[in-house]
Amino acid sequence: MTDTITTNVPRPTVSKPFLIVFLVIIDSVHFVFARLLLPHISPYASVLYIMVVASLQVGIYGFFCRRIHFRILLKNLWFFLSTGTLIGISMIINYEAVAFIDPGTASLLAKTSILMSVGLGIFWLREKLSKLQGSGAILALTGVLVIAFQPGDYIRLGSLLILISSFMYALHTAIVKRYGEDMDFVEFFFFRILATAIVLFFIAIGRHALIWPGVTAWGLIIMTATIDVVISRALYYLVLRQMQVSVLAIVLTLSPVAAVLWAFILFDTVPTVQQLIGGVGVILGVFIVTIKRNI
Repeated sequence: MTDTITTNVPRPTVSKPFLIVFLVIIDSVHFVFARLLLPHISPYASVLYIMVVASLQVGIYGFFCRRIHFRILLKNLWFFLSTGTLIGISMIINYEAVAFIDPGTASLLAKTSILMSVGLGIFWLREKLSKLQGSGAILALTGVLVIAFQPGDYIRLGSLLILISSFMYALHTAIVKRYGEDMDFVEFFFFRILATAIVLFFIAIGRHALIWPGVTAWGLIIMTATIDVVISRALYYLVLRQMQVSVLAIVLTLSPVAAVLWAFILFDTVPTVQQLIGGVGVILGVFIVTIKRNI
């Protein structure tokens, strides 16, 4: 197994601050899509069709631009199967979890992946954070905990599922950072999504969950595939190519803050004092971590 996946293709040069802001906004609504789909189709079928639609969208673009070569898939099959499996199972777990807890709580709990990503970045990828950045990371993570904390029984099935899913996503991110950075972006993105769709197909068959969606479900599937997979994950991987895993994970602590703002804008839910305090902590922490990174 080599440490890099080969290609010599120029990297995207889109403005990093723009990518980060857009990513944070879209990343904050992931579990909303999961909850919207739940009444219409099983999680096993919904995630499969979402990835199939996303594969078609990226594939059409890639083939039109002549940037997809299947020899890359065969050459790096272990990479795509491992990341595809991690993402596929993580997606199913997420879509199952929102049957037990609300999307907002799920989104906040999912940010435990930050701790996991920081740990993998530092101990496996040998990334380094200065003492100042370490302090900022602690402040940002504390802010997330303040926002997410709810008194009472918090160790529930839905919470446990989200924690498992978060670890799988963090591990996938570390693998992509270590082995997939030098691959042509379109080829990487297409084959990663395609591999996930293939894994999900066999899981759906095994669970006898391969059903045809209704009209409403198809509308939600296409919307989710476009926004929550193609746009959201393209932004995520573009930013990942320009930042350390640990730093990107900390920056994404802003997502719960954005989720609170979404709730205020869309549902007229006024943020609590607890959420405002946590949000300030997150924003200050991310500022401290990124100020010397020239984002």
